[in-house]
Amino acid sequence: MARLTLIPQKREFFDLYNRAAENIVAIAEGLIELLDRFPDGADDLAREVKELEHEGDRIRHEIVDLINRTFVTPFDRDDMYRLSGVLDDICDHVDEAAGKIVSYGVVEIRQQARGQAQVIRRAGGKLAEAIGRLEGFKDSKRELIELRELEDEGDLLVHDGVASLFSGDADPLTVIRWKDIHEGLEDAVDACENAADVLEAILVKNR
Repeated sequence: MARLTLIPQKREFFDLYNRAAENIVAIAEGLIELLDRFPDGADDLAREVKELEHEGDRIRHEIVDLINRTFVTPFDRDDMYRLSGVLDDICDHVDEAAGKIVSYGVVEIRQQARGQAQVIRRAGGKLAEAIGRLEGFKDSKRELIELRELEDEGDLLVHDGVASLFSGDADPLTVIRWKDIHEGLEDAVDACENAADVLEAILVKNR
């Protein structure tokens, strides 16, 4: 039976959230490497991305377990569950997109997809900066604004990517494959914005 602690485990919670954010940066960098090197080593790189997705799951499990064992949490426990979930969602979407790139029979990586991966990496970096300021509820307005600007950049890339599929002479299978991949990469960008929304709500409540 798990032992309930009455002592706030503040440092451990914030360390875990920082680990989750660092893992998001790592998985985004893994995606970039997969796209840059494709098709060389694609299967191995996709497995590395998958392992980072598993690491995200493990970190979320640690956070949830610690919340459940802690009587006094550093901020609202529902927000803590929510934050751990949205951070894990980013890794899930990146892993799903990487899996599709490897399994869909893609021949060549489209430039818009490379751009989307870079946006995910930059958004992950901004998110990591904001998470790093969560302890003490320091102002992270600048990081969150920049993260939302990256979401707008991601929207333009997915729109351009999908539009170019239908405006060219790509075969139907290529259109179907890449439309799904582009939208999957956009899901990862959207998940970063969702995390920003959760963080902003936490900061508002705890000022």
